[in-house]
Amino acid sequence: MARDTTDFSPIESTDELVGYLAAGNKPRDKWRIGTEHEKFPFYVDGNAPVPYAGPRGIKALLDGMKDKLGWEPIIDAGNIIGLVEPTGQGAISLEPGGQFELSGAPLETIHHTCREGNAHLAQLREIAEPLGIRFLGLGGSPKWTLAETPKMPKSRYEIMTRYMPKVGTKGLDMMYRTCTIQVNLDFESEADMRRKMQVSLKLQPLATALFANSPFTDGRPNGLQSWRGDIWRDTDNQRSGLLDFCFSPDFGFADYVDWALDVPMYFVIREGRYIDMTHMTFRDFMAGKARNEVPDGMPTMGDWANHLSTLFPDVRLKRFLEMRGADGGPWRRICALPAFWVGLLYDAEALDAAEELTRDWTFEEVLAMRNAVPEEALTTVFRNRSLLEVAREVLAISRLGLTNRNRRNRDGYDETSFLSTLDEVVARGTTSAQEMVNAYHTRWGGSIEPAFLEYAY
Repeated sequence: MARDTTDFSPIESTDELVGYLAAGNKPRDKWRIGTEHEKFPFYVDGNAPVPYAGPRGIKALLDGMKDKLGWEPIIDAGNIIGLVEPTGQGAISLEPGGQFELSGAPLETIHHTCREGNAHLAQLREIAEPLGIRFLGLGGSPKWTLAETPKMPKSRYEIMTRYMPKVGTKGLDMMYRTCTIQVNLDFESEADMRRKMQVSLKLQPLATALFANSPFTDGRPNGLQSWRGDIWRDTDNQRSGLLDFCFSPDFGFADYVDWALDVPMYFVIREGRYIDMTHMTFRDFMAGKARNEVPDGMPTMGDWANHLSTLFPDVRLKRFLEMRGADGGPWRRICALPAFWVGLLYDAEALDAAEELTRDWTFEEVLAMRNAVPEEALTTVFRNRSLLEVAREVLAISRLGLTNRNRRNRDGYDETSFLSTLDEVVARGTTSAQEMVNAYHTRWGGSIEPAFLEYAY
């Protein structure tokens, strides 16, 4: 989320919280595609991390982008921490370790998404290259230790940094040393949301396997294909992971609200100041238990929107659905991830097929798959066949959906071409992570440094 919300409307009842989510319902002709992608900035000289301050730091990068784009700065405690397009059509934000994120505009086709990503990277290069900065497209920081990783001056991250070690062993790695590509997709009704949530939760481990791209930690192979996927297994399991109640045949908005109410909060914002609320659930807050800590004592709809943005399940429900399973990767992956999910979820025939394929997959089976994927990726066995075989079937459904959408660019090509990078993974039978580890042991000569050339934007 690029900017924390300040909506001071009071909350009268939990029905309003359910209504907030239901207000995301959109007719099919209003469905859009919002793509987010993160990348690690580094100095070309020495492949070193980029700090926030200084003439060649991330602040300078943001200032340069502000001048170039004319976007409005997002300020936190006097520091520029992001930019937002004046009409709300996209934003640039910083993750805790300086990971640079584009939160794309809601667009109609993958062609538009790809053009947006290409334009962003071209604009960014124009500002970054004179500063000696480039960007790395991997799912996990391959070289720098946690201690070497910079910290961005963002108030919510200070609260999270204190809290994470209390609720898991890998939360700080998640914050400071991972990158993702994510797509945000719409639904037309509660029933449509349910179908999309259930299909995408079941297939999220497959996305992690197909996009596995984080095999190095602290300059060495880590024995995993998706280190990022492994990190999410023990970050903060109260607010993360696979949600069993979503598998229920009558799952709806109220069930998600009921779960979210009992997850500890991170913060509320009052008069521009972030107040640590990690000791309290949102249900406690609504019951008036913060009267001695928060100036007005009671929650607002802005507090609720911010709370929803601090929940981290594999598929996150806000007024749209966020697909959160994929590692960050090279620029072709920025287009492939939304293409994969749009093909599965935005066409009726494809969604029917994906739902039929996954209909009887149980929570326990999907959880076991999710736990195996960080290490085994496409060789993970699911119901006596490999995920590589499942991937072929799912990609065929996604291709069907994109073909049926028939959204063509000026040259007459539809959106199926954006699946080609995933077709290559399946044809090879090896993930990007495996290819990198093979290179490390052969042509890279046991060095991590060539990754900064081959996987740079």
